[in-house]
Amino acid sequence: MGELLQDVNESELLKLSARKGSCLLCGAVAHLTISRLMDTRFGIPGSYNVTRCSRCGLEQIDPPPSHEELKHLYESYYNFGGREKKLYGRVRKWFFRSGAHRLWAAIDGDICFYTRTGSGRLLDLGCNEGRGLRIYSDNGYEVEGLELNEEAAAVAREGGFAVHTGLLETLHPSALFDVVVLSNVLEHSLNPIQMLRDVRRVLRPGGQVWISCPNSRSGFRSLFGRYWINWHAPFHIVHFSRDTLAKLLREEGFTGIKLREVTPSLWVASSIIVRLFASKGKPTRQLRNPFLLFGLMLVARLFLCPVLYLCNRSGRGDCLVVSATSELLVGTTTELSAN
Repeated sequence: MGELLQDVNESELLKLSARKGSCLLCGAVAHLTISRLMDTRFGIPGSYNVTRCSRCGLEQIDPPPSHEELKHLYESYYNFGGREKKLYGRVRKWFFRSGAHRLWAAIDGDICFYTRTGSGRLLDLGCNEGRGLRIYSDNGYEVEGLELNEEAAAVAREGGFAVHTGLLETLHPSALFDVVVLSNVLEHSLNPIQMLRDVRRVLRPGGQVWISCPNSRSGFRSLFGRYWINWHAPFHIVHFSRDTLAKLLREEGFTGIKLREVTPSLWVASSIIVRLFASKGKPTRQLRNPFLLFGLMLVARLFLCPVLYLCNRSGRGDCLVVSATSELLVGTTTELSAN
């Protein structure tokens, strides 16, 4: 914590340490963990604090933005690349359409669940322009998406997919889907409890939720400090550990929890770029340089492979990958594996 607070003088630190917020999950007192985080992606002005709950251990941005503030931030800064003509967008589109992503996911860690095959109805929350919908459809699922960005939803519909805009709580009747995907979505929620309740409601009995999100216990958080790419302030509202996410799922009626950790080389490369180039109040444009990104991804995968493996096995991987079942089955136990 000393490195993370190194730019705060003693009097400021005393005042900040005394700051107390309320945990979004359990309502207990949350104490300051990290102060003065900056937006390292878009250069949004301002700084942000993160607190940790004294009871359940959940970490969250403090104070959290209001719904109106968050809506404005997404509309103003969160770029949608569905019709992007620049090199980064073209390379990204080619990568996923070529099928090369399947091989890379098998090697690097499938945090978007693109290698999973099956059947039944699948809902992708935060489906953006429908890239995942196409892949899940090719894998055997009958797909629908939910996307708050109207432009992104329109592009997905142009691809032939049923995509809804609006909130999940008002969108679907109960017991409709066999799978709901939350790929890097849950950490963006101002109310993760309600989100999981809505997910469970729309799942059929025995249906599954697939979740991926950053791991607040990541070894790369410790390594990169305030430059860790997954702080992503102010868009990442909550930061889950294995324990806090598993506890939340159990409390909301999910069982058969299977949890593992992976460390995508893209995330490592992005943290390196942020550490080298990020400047407060300015967008880190190097994050959209495909040659720099891919070069660093290869370096991370080829030369840091033992480090990534050890992090994943020791509970310090960068990403939590979880599946859980929507009904309580007799004799089912919670599994927390590091595989």
